[in-house]
Amino acid sequence: MGALDHLQNMFDCGNSSSRKYQKRKQLQTVEIKVKIDCDGCERKVRRSVEGMKGVTSVTIERKQHKLSVTGYVEPHKVLRRVAFRTGKKAELWPYVPYDIVAHPYAQGVYDKKAPAGYVRYVEDPQNNLARASSTEVRYTTAFSDENPAACAIM
Repeated sequence: MGALDHLQNMFDCGNSSSRKYQKRKQLQTVEIKVKIDCDGCERKVRRSVEGMKGVTSVTIERKQHKLSVTGYVEPHKVLRRVAFRTGKKAELWPYVPYDIVAHPYAQGVYDKKAPAGYVRYVEDPQNNLARASSTEVRYTTAFSDENPAACAIM
């Protein structure tokens, strides 16, 4: 960038220079959990999102209460729009396939309301698991098959 370009950017009153540096949105899929009971609810949810700028496709899975929006959109804006236009409680899709999670039946991870094959996404379920105390560890290792000399009784 030369000196003339620098001076032009300093004294430019138009928006042409600021548009050049805008970050472009990424194509992404936003998944939202929203209660959908009937055809009317499905139509209402679909129409609330189809008119958004940047939306390329909308998919609704009524049985799972799941709305998938693909396009050049931001997740929080889609979420706000669905909640505002429909009046329904909406949240980002909180479930992941249970194959991905290390402990799918740990407390806080397993959810009865989750669709089949899914569990709730938790950052670190290791903190929720019960830990053995030092006395429990001593008793369990005292009668271990790997260390036969540890047991004084036998």
